[in-house]
Amino acid sequence: MEADLRRKNILDMVKKNDSPVSASLLAKTLNVSRQVIVGDIALLRAQGNEIIATARGYMVPEFIEKSRHLGKAACRHAPGDTKAELYAIVDLKAVVVNIIVEHKIYGEITGNLNISDRDGVDNFVEKLNASDDRLLSELTLGVHLHTIACRDKAHFDDVLRALDDRGFLLKN
Repeated sequence: MEADLRRKNILDMVKKNDSPVSASLLAKTLNVSRQVIVGDIALLRAQGNEIIATARGYMVPEFIEKSRHLGKAACRHAPGDTKAELYAIVDLKAVVVNIIVEHKIYGEITGNLNISDRDGVDNFVEKLNASDDRLLSELTLGVHLHTIACRDKAHFDDVLRALDDRGFLLKN
């Protein structure tokens, strides 16, 4: 298969799926190595395609097209409160796009989440509990930002209130 056609197929497959598509599945489907897929994704991104990598695979962030407001919430909590924090956001039908922390050496570090429902939260927490890895927010004593996709500014304000009510919103 010609490289341009393969990249078009990759983009189509990632766009059509509601859940992330793994590099291994793309490689198997297109009969190439996983490394070829990783390179193709990099080239597709360089061409301006909005493709993000999650722990479960690649996806096109649907929230960019569906949402009219992206806001950032500054939060702080202990690692054990992660599930409650994420539930507070997704229960209001908002999408937790990412987490951002400020690192002394590396500057801003962003982790893509793209969690939109309780199942996504549960999967994230289960994966965390099953690994030796730690939350990015643990690098900053619990302080972090979330980019949150909402219908509009009023919807985002509702999310901020919910986070504040639960004590997760960072205040001056």
